[in-house]
Amino acid sequence: MLICCAIRGMLSFVILRRHKLDLIPIALFATVCFACTVQAQQPAAPPAVAAPSDQLRISAYTKHEDLVLKAADFKALPHISITVHNEHANADETYSGVRVSDLLAKLGAPLGRDLRGAALGGYIVATGSDGYVAVFALAEVDTTFHSGEVIVADSMNGQPLDPKTGAFRLVVSEDKRPARWVRNLVSIELKSAK
Repeated sequence: MLICCAIRGMLSFVILRRHKLDLIPIALFATVCFACTVQAQQPAAPPAVAAPSDQLRISAYTKHEDLVLKAADFKALPHISITVHNEHANADETYSGVRVSDLLAKLGAPLGRDLRGAALGGYIVATGSDGYVAVFALAEVDTTFHSGEVIVADSMNGQPLDPKTGAFRLVVSEDKRPARWVRNLVSIELKSAK
């Protein structure tokens, strides 16, 4: 961009010089080009980070309306407990929460015997309030396909999750590293690859 502006400015200077015109338009043109180039080279501002939320939005391509659960509504759902090793903390942790498959079943997700054919192209996008995203195949959260558990936890070691973790955390029992665990979980979306 800067080179292009410089070449245009030099050509204008030569042409205007031949016609003995005032050099003010050239200076103005070069200043505008330089300002545009400097502005274009400025780094983009970092994305805004949303505050942790006490609600979880669940959506699925199988249903037009989303399911929105507040922390109190979530506590009323049937919970399971899993114990996992958190490599980052180098400790075993016990989480209590709701299976993602149970949440998706409320929206008519194809699970169990219905998870076959085109439905196997389903995938889940879990998003945290900071924009962190993890992706799962639908079969990974279905207990008839996969032996591991994928849950939305609301407590750890018998205590509510801490403020840094938020009201909800996605936890995966069979992953060797907790890279797909999503803290401050705000949404789960079931999408189709087809």
